Amino acid sequence: MAPQITGFAQHRVTVADGVSLTAAVGGSGSPVVLLHGFPQTHLMWRHVAADLAADHTVICPDLRGYGASDKPADLDGQTYSKRTMAADVVALARALGHDRFALAGHDRGALVAVRAGLDHPDAITHLASLDVLPTLDTWDVLHGTSAAVAFHLYLMAQPPGLPEALIAGAPDEFFGYFLDLWANDPDAIPADVRAAYLAACRGAIPSIVADYRASAAVDVEHDEADRAAGNHLRMPVAVLQQDWGSALGFDAAARWRPWAPDLDHRTVTCGHFMAEEAPGEVVKALRDLLAR
Repeated sequence: MAPQITGFAQHRVTVADGVSLTAAVGGSGSPVVLLHGFPQTHLMWRHVAADLAADHTVICPDLRGYGASDKPADLDGQTYSKRTMAADVVALARALGHDRFALAGHDRGALVAVRAGLDHPDAITHLASLDVLPTLDTWDVLHGTSAAVAFHLYLMAQPPGLPEALIAGAPDEFFGYFLDLWANDPDAIPADVRAAYLAACRGAIPSIVADYRASAAVDVEHDEADRAAGNHLRMPVAVLQQDWGSALGFDAAARWRPWAPDLDHRTVTCGHFMAEEAPGEVVKALRDLLAR
């Protein structure tokens, strides 16, 4: 049996026509939704969710296209836009009885969270992003040979066919590469959790690629429209990031500030998988955010 978040119940919720998400839900109190990153599932929040559940209702879904959630075919380039995935999250929370909620995301989930904050400001009370820049800024800071660190973004941005075939040829090696490279503390992802991540990704290659492909196309268009209109996140925002700026030559906080005027930006020393490597630090940042 795949590992689960202790004390959390599994829910299956319809969020769009023909699309349901699977979510682990636990605790009671004001709602907090936690969105996972790549190459993971909701299980990445197991430590943070258990702590927050002491005084919050905590909702941890598998995103559309990941884990145990539905993986519709991407027929029009819109199916895995962050706008579509953000609408899923708002629909999920409402179906569970929450019209307003705090939202935190890691990696891909953080991009969904930012889009939810921009598109649904009346629903999102607080927003946290772990270890990414907004989509448009991500592409802006990648240049020259330093962009090789993000080769997977370019690979999965290619037209349908080749990326899926290449990844399907060695899925465990591909997804496992990032689990190994991005973790400062390999013991933070034990063998059973790693196996669960790899199995989930192995069964979701087309939808994972579609998610990334959208971030090189329609997601950029949406961000560009918001930037041109001067739209920004109206709620308090917390950002936790590794010091990518010093390596790639940008000021991360300065990149975030136009999007999030009410910003608490923190640089961490753990690896990318901070909710598993430094859950106490993440919990503190989230509790500080919720107190704002």
